[in-house]
Amino acid sequence: MIRAYRPADLDALYDICLDTGNGGLGARHLFDDPRVLGHVHVGPYVAFEPDLAFVVEDDLGICGYAIAASDTEAFEDRCDRDWWPDLRVRYPLTSKANRAVQLIHQPSKVDLMLARDYPAHMHANLLPRAKGKGFGGALVRTVLERLEKGVHVHVRHHNTHAIGFWEHLGFRVVDSAEKLVLGLRL
Repeated sequence: MIRAYRPADLDALYDICLDTGNGGLGARHLFDDPRVLGHVHVGPYVAFEPDLAFVVEDDLGICGYAIAASDTEAFEDRCDRDWWPDLRVRYPLTSKANRAVQLIHQPSKVDLMLARDYPAHMHANLLPRAKGKGFGGALVRTVLERLEKGVHVHVRHHNTHAIGFWEHLGFRVVDSAEKLVLGLRL
């Protein structure tokens, strides 16, 4: 069943983020603090745009989510102002800081040309038990119905399953620098 995100779902979304946070594979072994990855890739979305957060739930509980920011530039500005400062204190930047901590201190910024045509961006993650059942596409379409103009996603080049998933939904490669960027005009 697909439904709107509720605040009580936060821990489940953080866990799914961690369990899929290594190019679709588990990332628990990569982080001393299991919440840091969720703080980067889930927390600000459900805090600032909860109306663009949806989950899929089966008999065992929440097994996937799709989240988005409708205006990436505004979202990044809000994170700079209201999300990252407290996390920067909690997770100091050191020479041994993991990628998530580095992103807290030096968040990536959307390319302005990309944001012109694809102002929104989104993330979708499913646990293995939810894959191949149509949940991913249904989650993404639920979010897309609430967006305007265009949306983009970032995917690692080696994550061919994710690339195929997004392309099946109509997304097309719009940039292939550090990460592959796929976009969809709405």
